[in-house]
Amino acid sequence: MASVALALFTIVIWSSLALLSAGTSRLPPLFAVGAALCVGGLVGVVRVRDWRIPPLTLAVGVGGIFGYHALLFAAFRLAPAVEVNILNYLWPLLIVVLAPVYLRGYRLSARNVAGAMLGLAGAMLVVSGGRMTLVASGLPGYLLAALAAFVWASYSLLSKRLPAFPTGAVGLFCLVSGILSLGLWAAGDLASTGTIALPALTGREAFFLLMLGIGPMGGAFYTWDAALKRGDPRTIGALAYLTPLLSTLNLVAFGGKSLSATSAAAMGLIVAGAIVGTGRKRRTSAA
Repeated sequence: MASVALALFTIVIWSSLALLSAGTSRLPPLFAVGAALCVGGLVGVVRVRDWRIPPLTLAVGVGGIFGYHALLFAAFRLAPAVEVNILNYLWPLLIVVLAPVYLRGYRLSARNVAGAMLGLAGAMLVVSGGRMTLVASGLPGYLLAALAAFVWASYSLLSKRLPAFPTGAVGLFCLVSGILSLGLWAAGDLASTGTIALPALTGREAFFLLMLGIGPMGGAFYTWDAALKRGDPRTIGALAYLTPLLSTLNLVAFGGKSLSATSAAAMGLIVAGAIVGTGRKRRTSAA
């Protein structure tokens, strides 16, 4: 099934995010995100004719990509990273449960919900290592992380509901989002130091920014859009929980990390969730 293949390809690309981001860890986060998104947008220049889209479509695309990243980075500034990451991984579950809200002709089955919940449990284990502590001072950050998850899930579903637009338009979404992210970084730098100083990039950092833009923070958005337009968002949402699992395996294979018993248990939950959640479901006919 083409949509499942595209979704899995996207998930594999997204799983490289943590590994590639490590190569830009010295850079201001919003600067790195903005630069990578601009690269991702420029990848789509070859389909620049596809950028002729209605303002509403552009607003949804930029609201999804820029809004998600802006909210998530704000959350990381206000709450512990582990808990923010866990709440961020509500987005696959929200794609599943919100599908009937945003899209006509889709209903939830017990398999949908069970698969998504198993995936969420596994993702929580992967991200937290079995340890999660919510503190009252982090409440604003937790809310922003949950809102980021809601924004990404909504964008993913609305891309299927909007009047048909070419996947090449995602390049414009990325480019505008990248420019806005760089603008936020510049405004923050100006407010804190009174000047705007571009980071001095090493060749290695420039390479990793390029790879981020071609891969998880650019190219993957194109394949994600194509997958959702062609497939069942409930199935794709269940598969999306493979992202933190594959990311962990990448860090084990290439980042010198070790695989713990908790990660192994999480692997079982996520795989079980993917199997349950992607089982054959009946799609109701639209009224």
